[in-house]
Amino acid sequence: MKMLEVRTLQISDVKVIKFARFHDCRGYFTEHFRKSDFANHPQMCFMRNVQFVQCNESYSKKGTVRGLHFQWNPYMGKLVRTVSGRMIDMVLDIRKGSPTFGKIILYDMPVSQEVDYSEWIWVPPRFAHGNFFPEDTTIEYFCSGEYSPSYEAGISPLAKDIDWSLCDESLKKLYDKIVPGTCLITHKDKNEFSVSRWENDERSNNFIYGKL
Repeated sequence: MKMLEVRTLQISDVKVIKFARFHDCRGYFTEHFRKSDFANHPQMCFMRNVQFVQCNESYSKKGTVRGLHFQWNPYMGKLVRTVSGRMIDMVLDIRKGSPTFGKIILYDMPVSQEVDYSEWIWVPPRFAHGNFFPEDTTIEYFCSGEYSPSYEAGISPLAKDIDWSLCDESLKKLYDKIVPGTCLITHKDKNEFSVSRWENDERSNNFIYGKL
């Protein structure tokens, strides 16, 4: 694959990987993953020991909200891309002791068939992850751990104690427009933990800053 850029977001462990598309009169071709490139590219050292064991695809209708999900035993990192439509990715730091604990970032990932690149976002283990969708959207994500329903939990994206101070203002306005009033969110996601309630749950000790 041809990597164009590896970018660090407002929380430094969260990365965006930009890769090339090759257009001609028929359309385009892209190689969106090659194991050796992820292992050997000089800017990809954060992925060196990551092995993907599961790959998921999800379709969401306009106005859908998913997350914020996380799990342990095993931990799960996610490499996520938009296949069609527009995803706003949400990443919340739940690592106890982290300088950005309780802070969330938003990243806009629209897809246009006309541009000469696409992107992955890397959400490492020990973060809470979700997304919302301003239009009908299909996404794909590789996972570094198999889904383990007995060892998962979540933070409600509506939790009042999430810290939005790192977010792009225009994306936060889009969140405010879509998320609070949507009916396209599960009862489970809507009524999950707040940040403080999760911090006081003994299972949160599985998410310690600096612990691998």
